[in-house]
Amino acid sequence: MKHLFIVNPAAGKGKTLNCITQIENFFKKSKASYCIEVTEKPGHSTNIVKKHLQGGKTRVYSVGGDGTLNEILNGMIGSVGSLGIIPKGSGNDFIKSIDISYKSGDIMERTIKGREVPVDIGRVNGRYFINIASVGFDAEVAHNAVKFKKLPLIPGSLAYILSTIITAIRKKNNLLEIRIDDRLIRTKVLLVAIANGKYYGGGVMPAPEASLDDGMFDICLVEDMPVRKILKFLPKYIKGQHKHIDGVHFFRSRSVSIRSSNDIVMNVDGETEIVKNAVFEIIPKGINIIFPQGVMKKEA
Repeated sequence: MKHLFIVNPAAGKGKTLNCITQIENFFKKSKASYCIEVTEKPGHSTNIVKKHLQGGKTRVYSVGGDGTLNEILNGMIGSVGSLGIIPKGSGNDFIKSIDISYKSGDIMERTIKGREVPVDIGRVNGRYFINIASVGFDAEVAHNAVKFKKLPLIPGSLAYILSTIITAIRKKNNLLEIRIDDRLIRTKVLLVAIANGKYYGGGVMPAPEASLDDGMFDICLVEDMPVRKILKFLPKYIKGQHKHIDGVHFFRSRSVSIRSSNDIVMNVDGETEIVKNAVFEIIPKGINIIFPQGVMKKEA
């Protein structure tokens, strides 16, 4: 078995490169085959993975943030490879659904020694995702947060706080047509989150009961509300305590479609794009994820 490490030097404000020595030191004690690739530009991870997976079964490790993880996932679809997460980005949200102790210094060694577990993935407009996709206010926050993350001395958590304030002030009303399996909803929404994992946006919990291996999306639909109510809603939303708030609705389904007459921002695993229509579908057990040593499957 070959171990492939894909290192994104732009993630974590350059700290990912420090992992290279750690990887090399680990494999000095092992006879296993390994390779380290450093990405050069956005989208490069996908091409690297496709090239290496042509040689047979490989364990691929994402050394970066959730954006790097998503790129690698899209290069692995249909392969026999398995995917490990070495969280070195600003948010590191997906790993929280698997290993709450991911900040421990031994996360790399525990992941290399970990076991493979099949989990669900999602697909939207032909693009695959593993964690959470959304449209509306939260997607706009993620879109605007990118600008703040580029500023020096601004950590990822603060970037999201600043972006949330600015986005609330400039809030848009989104009239959407949403089909959840066979149910049609047409309403103005604040946001719609389609969740496979539990966390996004630096630790926000839109769907606290989401599971990675149940073959279903957990969907949180929040109706439109004025800015003053948003400011009261957000603290509970962040902690996953928004279930009983008026205008908040939860659904579970295998497919979701969203239509808008205007351009809206869609967030997919932390990366944003502008769309008018989006079709989501779940792919049960679509990828093998490497659970770090010591993590029980029930934690997912």
